[in-house]
Amino acid sequence: MFRTKLVILLAVIAASSLWACSSSKQKPYVLADDQTYQATLFRQNCAVCHGREGEGAVLPNGTVIPSLRDAHHKFNTRAEIYSQISHGGNGMTPFERQLTDNERQLLTDLVYSKLRGGK
Repeated sequence: MFRTKLVILLAVIAASSLWACSSSKQKPYVLADDQTYQATLFRQNCAVCHGREGEGAVLPNGTVIPSLRDAHHKFNTRAEIYSQISHGGNGMTPFERQLTDNERQLLTDLVYSKLRGGK
């Protein structure tokens, strides 16, 4: 009797654990909720063109600014993203003189890890 109850209890615990793991979808990163320094850097330097959540934008002159989240990316590695932030190009302003090396590294990490999820 005790053994049967123990088996049932363990089965219930295992089933509830599996249900909890399968139903917990990872929520997308929200810049507006992030109060870190790197998120503040993004809001101050990048959001004006790339949008408040990095979703991209179309400027009044018709220039299309790419999404940093889910569009096809010309720059995929950390080194490529860092170089783009530093040197600009393709219509983007270089931030080599406005931001320190550490700030550019922080933005690179934010784009690569948080906005793109390490993709």
